[in-house]
Amino acid sequence: MCGIFAMTSHIDKSVMNEVLDSMKHRGPDEGKEVPLEKFHLGHQRLSIIGLEDGIQPIHNQDESKWIVCNGEIYNYPKLKQKLEASDVSFLTESDSESALKIYEQYGVEGIKQLDGMFAFFIADEKNNTFVAARDTLGIKPLYYGIDTDGNYIFSSELKTLYLVTKDVHEFPAGHYYTPETGFVCYRRIESPSITEEKVEEAYTSIIHEQLTNAVEKRLLADVEVGVLLSGGLDSSLIAAIAAKLNKSDKPVKSFCVGSEGSVDLKRARDVAEAIGTEHYEYVYTPDELIEAIPKVIYALESYEPSLVRSALPNYFVSKLASQHVKVILSGEGADELFAGYDYMKKFDTTETLNDEIIRVINTLHNINLQRADRMSMAHSLELRVPFLDLDLIQDALEIPANLKLHTEEQMEKTILRKSFNNMLPEHVLWRKKEEFSEGSGALDILENYANEHINDQEFKQLQKEASIELRSKQEALYFKYFKQYYPEQSIFDTIGKWATA
Repeated sequence: MCGIFAMTSHIDKSVMNEVLDSMKHRGPDEGKEVPLEKFHLGHQRLSIIGLEDGIQPIHNQDESKWIVCNGEIYNYPKLKQKLEASDVSFLTESDSESALKIYEQYGVEGIKQLDGMFAFFIADEKNNTFVAARDTLGIKPLYYGIDTDGNYIFSSELKTLYLVTKDVHEFPAGHYYTPETGFVCYRRIESPSITEEKVEEAYTSIIHEQLTNAVEKRLLADVEVGVLLSGGLDSSLIAAIAAKLNKSDKPVKSFCVGSEGSVDLKRARDVAEAIGTEHYEYVYTPDELIEAIPKVIYALESYEPSLVRSALPNYFVSKLASQHVKVILSGEGADELFAGYDYMKKFDTTETLNDEIIRVINTLHNINLQRADRMSMAHSLELRVPFLDLDLIQDALEIPANLKLHTEEQMEKTILRKSFNNMLPEHVLWRKKEEFSEGSGALDILENYANEHINDQEFKQLQKEASIELRSKQEALYFKYFKQYYPEQSIFDTIGKWATA
């Protein structure tokens, strides 16, 4: 996990120092800039794979092509083996180099071969061109802009991009960009054509296998990997699978936060004891929660209230985890994939439900995934999301709606629960879903604070200043902080919104 910067021109050393400093939280281990003939590249590294020689930018043998990459290429061992069999030489042990070599061998078509979460920029000096790309779901962030001289700039966060240009846009997930082609969608999630339904046991077997594979894939690292554990179904399953796959002589570390007496803390302890993790927790006070709001909004680059509410506990748990590990697994994406939201009941055919699941998954890049990335990276922690594995998504979309949907007779995500019978205690496996911020005790604290500190007159004034409707005093409070950090109008097009505040 890293922070990247790339530009099709050059900036002064002093500006580049500001650029690198603005990304240091994303990669405190190493920082480097390389001014090339036609490009200027910058990188801040959090070393996860190839610890000794993975500093970026990485170049090819004749230094005609260079890459800056953020994220992880999970299938890099297979790609490397395949390329080396064709006499391709690697200069490092970094997974990021595999993306550069794939581009060298196959051009932009090779991007389809990458399995991972990534955002990268490849400078092709020899051919006077470049390619920028972002993973299928937008798990890793990427933004771009054009300065007043027509130069392209790319970066991992908006705060970095604004140091160089006021023209900012989110790079679309599942796309690559070259000057010759413009934006090209190289992969999208599509609903499978289901010819015949299987028996329920066949689906539970596939889910069990694919989620286990997804977790195993994301345990790939040269550093210790931990788990976020709220005590709910999704995080508990990921933690239990990781604990089962653990090959170390030390137990997997798990992490939870909450306010005094919050249910998350109690439930997480219960699960940790059952699966045998080395468990850590932190109890934050109401004052700490309130004091963190401005820091969270600055890091989050959004004021969307649902996002901020869930980001606050994420901020604290990331801070806690970063004191013990460099990589963390999360249960993000299970509700979307397995129809865990109550409103999805109205999509009662497999076709309409899949359309909605795909729509929601494709919106995660600037809501839940943005929150997960920014809060973990605020503490130099890499967060991985097994439930959003592409193979698992495709298999889950083949499950008929009647096996997924929440009904009076069937709890939400029943098919997922049945897929892991006996892996968790029964009372955990069949526990009802709660919002993270609700279970962690944050919801009431935030609501009361907003109502106390934004009076009706200020609410009306903030409403006038906003280019969009502010739907609650809580949203108005977050907007007030947000405008202090990000006054530029162009940022509003990058903000993802939930239907309700």
